[in-house]
Amino acid sequence: MRVRGVRTFAVRGAVAAAVAASLGVASLAACDASGDNSRGPSGSASAKPSPKPTPTWDTSPRSVAAVGDSITRGFDACSVLSDCPEVSWATGTHKSVKSLAVRLLGKGRAKTHSWNHAQTGARMADLPGQMSRAAAEKPDLVTVMAGSNDACRPSVAGMTPVADFRADFQEALRQLRRTAPKAQVYVLSVPDLKRLWSQGRANPLGKQVWKLGICASMLADPDDLDAAATERRNSVQARVVAYNEVLREVCAKDKKCRYDGGAVFGYKFGQAQLSEWDWFHPSVNGQARLAALAYRGVTAK
Repeated sequence: MRVRGVRTFAVRGAVAAAVAASLGVASLAACDASGDNSRGPSGSASAKPSPKPTPTWDTSPRSVAAVGDSITRGFDACSVLSDCPEVSWATGTHKSVKSLAVRLLGKGRAKTHSWNHAQTGARMADLPGQMSRAAAEKPDLVTVMAGSNDACRPSVAGMTPVADFRADFQEALRQLRRTAPKAQVYVLSVPDLKRLWSQGRANPLGKQVWKLGICASMLADPDDLDAAATERRNSVQARVVAYNEVLREVCAKDKKCRYDGGAVFGYKFGQAQLSEWDWFHPSVNGQARLAALAYRGVTAK
């Protein structure tokens, strides 16, 4: 991977043109429960059965599979309109990122015991299929980062309904449990798209690229601050918040699932963490930040 320097405006124009031609759009709760003894009518001791304790979370899984969207594929982190899985926060092996898999397994084992089944452009509806493929690897840990594309649509009206988002996530977990019932799941929250807008709009090139249709529901007319534009962005933000609540609620019902508590949503991404190609996807620096957040969450006691 080559780190690229500042380009001339002419080169930037070429990048924008290329984008225009090709871009489609871009808790743990541990419970010790024991039964109690009570006496029946006859006065004899009658022991009630003890409920099974919540499984202990393994902070040192030995294999990792990833599902999700373009963020997990490292899209636009290395070059324009290209996946760059070697810098993926989840399974990449590039030294600049030190991915979750590398931190947990070591670089050598990460190459043989981590798998990236994420797909650029994927929405939550695509997750059951990805999860089925991930389950076939029989991983100790599956990471989930999806939902941005459900909010990033050509218009607010096109965003995935919350009920559909919930049903698709529930189905994804069912697919995993059919094949890999013991796999742990770590779910990352959907990023704060409104913050990405506020950071990226400070860059002239970013705004030019956004005009080509990247996450139009949030990024269209980035300098328009009138009531209608503000309401539109607030609607997208509210939907992201609703998606994250779904992720939290559904994950809480699975004994081997842990939600990040909104860590990704709450992270204050700056321009250094954004792709120089589209000022929206994570840069290599941004991928490294995501890896650190995920590692902190997975290894928390």
